[in-house]
Amino acid sequence: MAGCTVSRMRPPTEPEPTKASPHKFAIITNEADSSINLEERMYTGIFLKRKRRKYWVEKDTNYNCFMLFARDLSITWSEDPKYWCWLTQKETSGEEIEVASLLNVCWLEIIGKFEVPYLTPGVTYVVAFIVMMNDEAYGWSTPVKLRLKSPDGSVQQREESMEEKPRGKSLMLQVGEFTTKAEQEGEMEISLFEYEDGSWKRGLTVIGVIIHPK
Repeated sequence: MAGCTVSRMRPPTEPEPTKASPHKFAIITNEADSSINLEERMYTGIFLKRKRRKYWVEKDTNYNCFMLFARDLSITWSEDPKYWCWLTQKETSGEEIEVASLLNVCWLEIIGKFEVPYLTPGVTYVVAFIVMMNDEAYGWSTPVKLRLKSPDGSVQQREESMEEKPRGKSLMLQVGEFTTKAEQEGEMEISLFEYEDGSWKRGLTVIGVIIHPK
């Protein structure tokens, strides 16, 4: 009809899909050192348990990742200043963390434990120690042993020679791989050790254990 205008109806726009919250995000971040802007910090990292751990989420996959710093590990004789000393070092975020520096031991044993339910189900994770060898390192002619014990009791073990490792650089020593299952319970145990040959060792700095998707 002349003089009338007909407006076209526009189809309703669908809201942008929202990304699902990461697995057990609220439970994990309940131990955060600061509760400010947790969702904004989840991709860059959230410190837990007074900087004993760090938690972050892979942006592309939404998978959980963790770092267990040296203070979260059980290091034999680490509280005796004759054998180990504790130093501060800047982490990738610029925050200072504590690392354990080996002065001299003949019994090297480092053990970490981690709650498997905090890992994203159905994902294969790589578990590795992050360490550094300094220029004064000696006593490493015998390879160290790396062991990953799963909640079901199964064990992965391998050896790693430290003698020819580059000095002054962060090293990733892979312990093993672990595939998570839905509703899985229990802890994994991560170990680095060498005490069979009795040699005195020095020059190792323990930064921590990283657990990240493969």
